[in-house]
Order: sequence, then C-alpha cells, then structure tokens
Amino acid sequence: MTISFLLLDLSIVAAAFLSGMFWWLASRKRLRRICRDEMLDHADFNRMVVAYNRTQILNARAAIATAIAGILAAIRLSGAMIAELIA
Repeated sequence: MTISFLLLDLSIVAAAFLSGMFWWLASRKRLRRICRDEMLDHADFNRMVVAYNRTQILNARAAIATAIAGILAAIRLSGAMIAELIA
C-alpha cells in the first residue's frame, strides 16, 4: 500500500509540474501590438491567429494536467482515509 501511495504522490507532483510548465509557456507568448494607422496584410493576420491557437493549445494542456493532478490527489486522499478506516 505504501508503494502505491508513493507512486500516486509522485504522479501528483509530476502533473502539477507539467501544469505549471504549460501555463508558463503559454504566458511567454505575446501577441504583437498594432496601432490604428498600421496596414495589416494576410501574413500579419496569420501570425496573430497562429499565436492565439498555440496559446489556446498550451492552456488546454495545462487545464488537463491540473485536472489530472486534482483527480490523483482525490484518489490519494480517499485511499488514505479508507486505509485508516480498515486498520
């Protein structure tokens, strides 16, 4: 039982670390600011859409990693409570 709890704890730490890394990577990508007088061409629109899509993908991965960490933590705490009740 101790080994399974240790593996769950390590999985929680890994998922939380991945979540933080994904959100850090998503926050590093900045969209280029434009002014009112600037003429935008198709390449500018393409760059903005690609940057937006990449940030959205990283945010989705971070949300999934956070959900996994929460689910694993719930399993770990439930297992510890059940082990206390049985013993």
